[in-house]
Amino acid sequence: MDLVPALDEPLKKVLGPPTAKVMAEHLGLHTVGDLLHHYPRRYEERGQLTHLADLPMDEHVTVVAQVADARLLTFASAKAPRGKGQRLEVTITDGSGRLQLVFFGNGVHKPHKDLLPGTRAMFSGKVSVFNHRLQLAHPAYEPLRADSDDAAETVDSWAGALIPIYPATAKLESWKIAKSVQTVLLSAQEAVDPLPDSLRDGRGLVSLPEALVKIHRPHTKADIHDARARLKWDEAFVLQVALARRRHADAQLPAVARLPKPDGVLTAFDAKLPFTLTEGQQKVSKEIFDDLATEHPMHRLLQGEVGSGKTMVALRAMLAVVDAGGQAAMLAPTEVLAQQHHRSITEMMGELAEGGMLGGSEHSTKVVLLTGSMGAAGRRQALLDLVTGEAGIVIGTHALIEDKVQFHDLGLVVVDEQHRFGVEQRDALRGKGKQPPHLLVMTATPIPRTVAMTVFGDLETSVLDQLPAGRSPIASHVVPAADKPHFLTRAWERVREEVENGHQAYVVCPRIGDDIDEPADPKKAKKKSPEDEAEKRPPLAVLDIAEQLAGGPLQGLKVEVLHGRMQPDDKDAVMRRFAAGETDVLVATTVIEVGVNVPNATAMVIMDADRFGVSQLHQLRGRVGRGSAAGLCLLVTEMPEASPARQRLTAVASTLDGFELSRIDLEQRREGDVLGQAQSGVRSSLRMLAVIEDEEIIAEAREEAAAVVAADPELTALPGLRTALEALLDEEREQYLDKG
Repeated sequence: MDLVPALDEPLKKVLGPPTAKVMAEHLGLHTVGDLLHHYPRRYEERGQLTHLADLPMDEHVTVVAQVADARLLTFASAKAPRGKGQRLEVTITDGSGRLQLVFFGNGVHKPHKDLLPGTRAMFSGKVSVFNHRLQLAHPAYEPLRADSDDAAETVDSWAGALIPIYPATAKLESWKIAKSVQTVLLSAQEAVDPLPDSLRDGRGLVSLPEALVKIHRPHTKADIHDARARLKWDEAFVLQVALARRRHADAQLPAVARLPKPDGVLTAFDAKLPFTLTEGQQKVSKEIFDDLATEHPMHRLLQGEVGSGKTMVALRAMLAVVDAGGQAAMLAPTEVLAQQHHRSITEMMGELAEGGMLGGSEHSTKVVLLTGSMGAAGRRQALLDLVTGEAGIVIGTHALIEDKVQFHDLGLVVVDEQHRFGVEQRDALRGKGKQPPHLLVMTATPIPRTVAMTVFGDLETSVLDQLPAGRSPIASHVVPAADKPHFLTRAWERVREEVENGHQAYVVCPRIGDDIDEPADPKKAKKKSPEDEAEKRPPLAVLDIAEQLAGGPLQGLKVEVLHGRMQPDDKDAVMRRFAAGETDVLVATTVIEVGVNVPNATAMVIMDADRFGVSQLHQLRGRVGRGSAAGLCLLVTEMPEASPARQRLTAVASTLDGFELSRIDLEQRREGDVLGQAQSGVRSSLRMLAVIEDEEIIAEAREEAAAVVAADPELTALPGLRTALEALLDEEREQYLDKG
């Protein structure tokens, strides 16, 4: 009897090198265990046909359908001028729609024999459009003939009544993956169960070996349901245990408690504020101050809507630390943003930011800027101010983490960026404090609760969901430039009106437009529908649009450009002129997405708005309506009304609630994209868990995990869970957990 391969057995030993190579390169599967965790995307019932009507464009699909018609055509071509070229056109149907298959040249003979009308088969290929019709060119296929000796056996050995359809690639069709899984399925018995028995029994979950067999070879829909329920719990629980252990380890670290003096810089700052803090700001500030008062490092995520006053909350926390004799560092993702923060914080603090200078207040400190492009003299002075403790607050880019930067007594690190920064940087900063500093991570991208629990699960979360007084509402409208060109004309008139009323405007484009930009992909330019036309042309560019506007609809207005490839000094000069009101219209890329604060800017026109994500549009829109005048955001698109891109824009225009939008965003995009983005580009390991649908499982798993880790931090009594954690925390996952 053959030995059952172990779960860590390399696939090349079990399946042979060619198949294993494709699985490794295209699907990231290297061991028997990896293959068993490559779950079917969905299942086909042999008695039912798939919905050809719902096929996604440009995706690799597998369908089960019946041949309705097959025609062999002969035509003349450059290679066969005498009319000897051959093309086989096969039409398949499933009751919901029809799909054309096309085979050319020497590839027509076998399908011509196999695919006779009435034949049922599985077909696999990439969906494209030709002459306004969906087609698969040269698809792979596997007949499911009831009359041949082995057909019933083929289908039954795959699935009984349910055929699993796997995430596949052009190099490896779903049915070949199914056959490979069949080869290793006995190894599922070797799977060590990571869930504690009490948890599994208490929730009525099947064992892991049983779940793996049922997910790949279900006999009934109940089998699929049981397997999914179990595998979702595995993913949620193991991930939450990893995060709970990180929280537990962080809680063991020592930190200096930072208690603000009753009459220090913070009190003086609060006294000169021209407005009162919102309830939300007061509540979140209390949570932060309570954390700062403990002798373990704070690890807190501060989520806040665009313009909800996160910077104010962070600044008050920094001032509290300065009062307690420590220093605070704020990390920004770009130089533009670091300069912006430095400018707005020194303006908010006034004479309180002039420590050691004439005219500085008695309760004051020095606020310094440190970025990579600073001149040598300025940099030297900033470094000196940090090491002596003269500067209580430093604002900078990742240049702050370099070896040369030494602090007198670093007490708090505030990270202001969409993505978190990795463990190496966190450790580098920790090493700069006498003891680990407190950490506050800020994000302006609203994150649904479950994603926060999954992606930022090692941080406590605070949410700012009120807008401060003085913020104005933003009206958003979709401008369908292709359907209604006069709407676009009106958009530019609106911009002129805003400028005539003493305000300013942004125009945002997806690309810069210098020669380094990639040319449009000519291979994708063949499709002819209006939606494709809009999508396949190159995105509109800052340099082109600025020129067109200055010479056309916005002639006579002061138009300037801003983009990421400009020199830092030039960028800063442009931003200063815009902030000072010397520029009427700023044509920019998404460099203005985060943190740019010009209260007099009231209008924003986003060109090719369909090229941006939902949360990015929401971020951009937050740049207007920051003063007393109402904001206006116009989303320009050439996409047709029925397209998903257009529906996305309509959703953005219909609500200003970022949490609602982030939910829409998650529902419309694949889970992995969203998590992948939040994980700084690391591939999502969540195969079965859906962060929106499975909110309850994630919340319960977090509680169970916290209890397990509190009782047994080293998991000595749970070897199966330890093994699962080690598998999760390979190098890539470590990077994900530390970046978020």
